[in-house]
Amino acid sequence: MIVLNKVFHFCAAHRYGNPALSEAENLAAFGEDLNIHGHNYELTVSVTGAVNPATGFLLDLGHLKQVVKEHVIKQVDHSQIEIDVPWFKGKQPSTENMVVWMWEQIASQLKGGTLHRIRLQETPTIYTDYFGPD
Repeated sequence: MIVLNKVFHFCAAHRYGNPALSEAENLAAFGEDLNIHGHNYELTVSVTGAVNPATGFLLDLGHLKQVVKEHVIKQVDHSQIEIDVPWFKGKQPSTENMVVWMWEQIASQLKGGTLHRIRLQETPTIYTDYFGPD
């Protein structure tokens, strides 16, 4: 199996917290992340499929870049995710939730390949992989 990976970058802020929890419960669950803070994210979109023998390519990278930039990066770059992206209303802006949202944004738009994995790196030591819905 061939897997093609394309890396994207964006900057965004977020704040964790649950209005159903008390201040003490929120502090215990989220610590300093109750404060608005930001990250320089690295997003890796992995696509698989058959290589076109005429081009030697799995898919048109220009198309992949356009889909990801239009449907993901444009929505989150320089945003406060849980406020500016409607899908996150009432949801935590965690990388675990973000990769699910990103998958939904990309998979339905992709032509010429199959989405294999979304990897979202939040810090040099934290990243989340998502291989799609079960």
